Amino acid sequence: MQNFLHKTKIVLLDKNLRNKILFVLLALIIFRIFAAIPIPGVDSLKLEQYLSNNQFLGILNIFSGGGLSSLSIVMLGVGPYITASIILQLLTIMIPKLKALYHEEGDAGRKKFIQYSRILTVPLAAIQGFALISLLQQQDIIAQFSLFNLLTNLLVVVGGSILIMWLGELISEYGIGNGVSMIIFAGIVAYIPSQLGQLIYTFDVSQLTLYIGALMTALLIIIGVVIVSEGERPIPITYARRVRGSKVYGGVSTYLPLRINQAGVMPIIFALSLLLFPQMIANFFIAMEGAVFQKIGSILNTFSQTTWLYTTFYFILVFLFTYFYTAVTFDPKSLATNLQKSGAFIPGIRPGPSTVSYIDKILNRITLMGALFLGLIAVLPLIMKTITGITALAIGGTALLIVVSVVLDLMKKVDAQISMREY
Repeated sequence: MQNFLHKTKIVLLDKNLRNKILFVLLALIIFRIFAAIPIPGVDSLKLEQYLSNNQFLGILNIFSGGGLSSLSIVMLGVGPYITASIILQLLTIMIPKLKALYHEEGDAGRKKFIQYSRILTVPLAAIQGFALISLLQQQDIIAQFSLFNLLTNLLVVVGGSILIMWLGELISEYGIGNGVSMIIFAGIVAYIPSQLGQLIYTFDVSQLTLYIGALMTALLIIIGVVIVSEGERPIPITYARRVRGSKVYGGVSTYLPLRINQAGVMPIIFALSLLLFPQMIANFFIAMEGAVFQKIGSILNTFSQTTWLYTTFYFILVFLFTYFYTAVTFDPKSLATNLQKSGAFIPGIRPGPSTVSYIDKILNRITLMGALFLGLIAVLPLIMKTITGITALAIGGTALLIVVSVVLDLMKKVDAQISMREY
């Protein structure tokens, strides 16, 4: 408690850190204001009923920061931007120039890579916006628009998605924490009161044991996420001694911490973003004329509504994306090269290819544990929802996972800012 009060005092006294936190709060308030401005022609009662019975749109509502629940101008949220980032990072495997741009050209290359993600966000937002509006028109939630009104609403929705993307980047640059994660976090936190209200309204004394079990599972998920997120595998590092004149440099032993879960919460976000596509495409095909299109749509719709199949693919995607994101963000070869240049080595391991192989071997082992754990706690709420029949658990579990990971990351960055101030 004393440590918490000390950190709070530093935050209040440090003008730079205080301004960053206030900027984040201001940006999130602006985001929530936009999330409350609906597009025209919405039947609110039908929308509420449809969202309560549709798990797919419930998860999409999390990504939109609650903007979908009112069909706001930012109903797509950061979904298109996340999808664009996923596509480009997948392309780094197939296109060497794109991989070199991301890994080898430093900050300038990363800025170009991010710019490509922004450009790709525009057509993806248009496709997702059109598919979503078409789906809701089929359910008579949105009035049938003329072509001009449809294009106008589509432009507003695409503009809202780009605005949220820009707001997220401002948070990353001028605030503290990852802007995209913070926006998703804000949406989840804003969504919690309505979820609690739904649970209280539908509370059944005969299911008290199930509610207690769900609460205990939530606590276990929180503890597990904290343990795995904070867990590290230290690799011993020794700096070679160098004599310059009468002074001796080096000879210091330290360690290189490899996190069990290098990818953080991004595999969950990536997997959910991809799983949102089948049902959107399915509804788009079902609305089209032609037996072939409707058949494809019904197959995709069956996939999204079959819980065990959806859960299996969800686990596999989270598992694979954990490895993929770790491979994209952590390069053992670059690390080994930097160690060699600074005169450092791993005791008992030769510098160069042997060091790369050693680090890669350890990274694969610890990532296996992180990927299995992340996949398990991602699908556990869906399994509980199937067993108990409580729909809120399927969405709440995923939201809980994202919230805990974002809070941990934010705490680390605040601690880093405090440490910099003290030094």
